[in-house]
Amino acid sequence: MIRWLAMLLVTVAGCTPAPMPVRAVRPMRIVSLDYCADQYVLKLVGRDRIAAVSPDAAAEFSYMRAAARGVPQVRPQAEDVLLLKPDLVVRSYGGGPNAAALFEGAGVPVLQLGYAPDLAGIRTVLLDTARGLGERRQGEVMAAAFDTRLAALKRASTGKSALYVTPGGVTTGPGSIVDELLRAGGLVNFQTFGGWGPLPLERLAYARPDVVAAAFFDTRWNRPDPWSAAAHPVVGRALKGVPTAELPGAWTACGGWFVLDAVERLAKVTTRP
Repeated sequence: MIRWLAMLLVTVAGCTPAPMPVRAVRPMRIVSLDYCADQYVLKLVGRDRIAAVSPDAAAEFSYMRAAARGVPQVRPQAEDVLLLKPDLVVRSYGGGPNAAALFEGAGVPVLQLGYAPDLAGIRTVLLDTARGLGERRQGEVMAAAFDTRLAALKRASTGKSALYVTPGGVTTGPGSIVDELLRAGGLVNFQTFGGWGPLPLERLAYARPDVVAAAFFDTRWNRPDPWSAAAHPVVGRALKGVPTAELPGAWTACGGWFVLDAVERLAKVTTRP
């Protein structure tokens, strides 16, 4: 749970990115330092140009895990990465806060993934990252597909409320990317407090949402335990019989184009009789 929260905080509360320069030379030995960066590298770049991805690239919470099979992996440690002689390092949070300065000091360019606070931000990160990888055209094609899918989902709010629930009993309110996904699916957030925190047990004692957005319950390493708010009897009673949108952890663990899979799932539950 601690590991998941750390990764989630990086996705939601990252730093504001500097503009990504368009590389004059197409990188041919790319190393990705974390699984958020892995998603973009594996989607946009051919295997012949990938020197290595992170050890989590093939994990069950990685959206591009199938594409990661057979691709060399490397720990996000300077000595291991530099031995691969990369001509570009791609990262979101991998290698720690000083990684970019370290690799650039060693003469290796670093492509830092930007912070995406909403769906528009995800589109921007997609385009910027594609340009940084030397795949501008492919990024534009993906952005156009993203726009088409999002336009098909545009609808007025149904007024139905949804509670985002994780095995660790954590949820989030307004101002988060999850809140944006709920609204894109025609729902309003049952959690009214901003930021990330425990499930609102007090409110669930007298009210319940119309929909449950259950994320990360598909992962083997992130199961509820007796200390989790998700296991509290108040939660069990409040959510019994409530329509549930099962959201695989890989759909929301990182802010990428694939979050629309979650929005489409939410929209289906919203329109269900």
